[in-house]
Amino acid sequence: MTRRTDWAEYVHPEAPRGAGHGGDGGLFQDGDDRSGTGRAGGGGDEGGPRGGRGRRRRGSGKPSTEDGGASSSSRAEKGQPSGDPAERARAICLRLLTGTPRTRKQLADALHKREIPDDVAEEVLSRFEEVGLIDDGAFADAWVESRHHGRGLARRALAQELRTKGVDSELIEEAVGRLDSEQEEETARELVARKLRATRGLDRDRRLRRLAGMLARKGYSEGLALRVVRQALEEEGEDTESLGDEEF
Repeated sequence: MTRRTDWAEYVHPEAPRGAGHGGDGGLFQDGDDRSGTGRAGGGGDEGGPRGGRGRRRRGSGKPSTEDGGASSSSRAEKGQPSGDPAERARAICLRLLTGTPRTRKQLADALHKREIPDDVAEEVLSRFEEVGLIDDGAFADAWVESRHHGRGLARRALAQELRTKGVDSELIEEAVGRLDSEQEEETARELVARKLRATRGLDRDRRLRRLAGMLARKGYSEGLALRVVRQALEEEGEDTESLGDEEF
C-alpha cells in the first residue's frame, strides 16, 4: 500500500528568471539596473613617452570632447543633475529596452527608482507605447512561447511569472490561452521522458514522487501530472494498477 502524499508537497513554483530568464535562450534577461558609461579622457596624459612634451600645464588647452562631452543619459545614470527629467527618462528607457524586452511596469519601476517624477514618467511611457517601443501584449506572447518551449512551463506557472512582471490579467489570459490542453500534455510527456532514465533503479513510489514533483514545480495540475507519470511508468513495465489517485 502506497503512503498517501498530499499534492501540496510537490508544488514549489519556480521563481521567474530573469529575462534570463537560462532556458529561454537569452531572449528575456532581467538584468539589473546598471549603467554603461564610457571612459572619459581618451587615452591618457599627453606627456607620456610618445608625446615628448612633458606634462600638460594645469588649465591650459581645451578639454577633449570625451572629457567634457558626457551625454545627458550618462549624467542621469551617474545621478548627476540634467536639465530635463523627460530627457533622462527617455534615455533610461531606451537603454533598458536595448536588446531586452520590458513591460511598462518594469520600466515604470526603473524610472521611479531613478527619482523621475511620476507625471513625467507617465508621459514618457505613454509615448513609448504609442510608437510601439512598449507592447505588453507582444511581451506576454513572446514570454509564453519562449518559456514553454525552452523550460516546459505550464500555463499556471507562465501566468504567475507574467503577473510578477506587471502584465495586465487580460493580456495574460490571451497569451497563455494560446497553449491548449493537448499541447500542454504533450510537453509534460516530453519532460517525463527526459527525466525517466535518471529514476531507473529507484522503487516505484519514489520514481512517481520525483517525476510528479518535477511537473508540479513547472505548474502542471495534479491530475495531469499523475496521469502522465503513471503512463510512463507502465510503459517501462512498472505495475501501477494498485495505485489510485486518492493514494497520492
